[in-house]
Amino acid sequence: MLRTNWLFTALLLIGFSPVLAAHEPPMPPPPPHRMDARDPGPPVPWDRLDPGTRQILAPLRPRWDRMSPQHQQRMLHRAERWKTLPPERRERIRERIARWEQMTPEQRREARANHRRYEHMSPQERRALHHAYERFQSMSPEQREALRREWKRMTPEQRRRWMQDHPPPPPPPPDQR
Repeated sequence: MLRTNWLFTALLLIGFSPVLAAHEPPMPPPPPHRMDARDPGPPVPWDRLDPGTRQILAPLRPRWDRMSPQHQQRMLHRAERWKTLPPERRERIRERIARWEQMTPEQRREARANHRRYEHMSPQERRALHHAYERFQSMSPEQREALRREWKRMTPEQRRRWMQDHPPPPPPPPDQR
């Protein structure tokens, strides 16, 4: 019951969700780093960052000195990964950041909660979500709006039945993945 409610919510918010990453070329592996969560070392002064890293992290400058060493290390790690991304991937991330900044606090809380749920899904549940998302994306805007209205009118039991009546296709054989 809760899962079907969440599934539709996830479909509506999926534009922000990392689920879309499955439709993009894989990201390059992260650069090696020595980030020990228990001992990140001392804070890193802003003026010790190289110019390229400062440029990437410029939006964080006003609060950099107040960040914990752990948070600074996470941001430095992300800046290093950013440098390895192809331009198309960077642009997509910029678009997502812009969408995130336009969200209300409530929408952000909901997106975070959906992301946490996604992280704890089984592979089968993730596959079902991907399939539902693909089907949703293949609909015309009018069909999507009609489905949204219909979904909102459904009871939890009707939603559960709808999900059972529209299962995802079986996963492809291992040699076709």
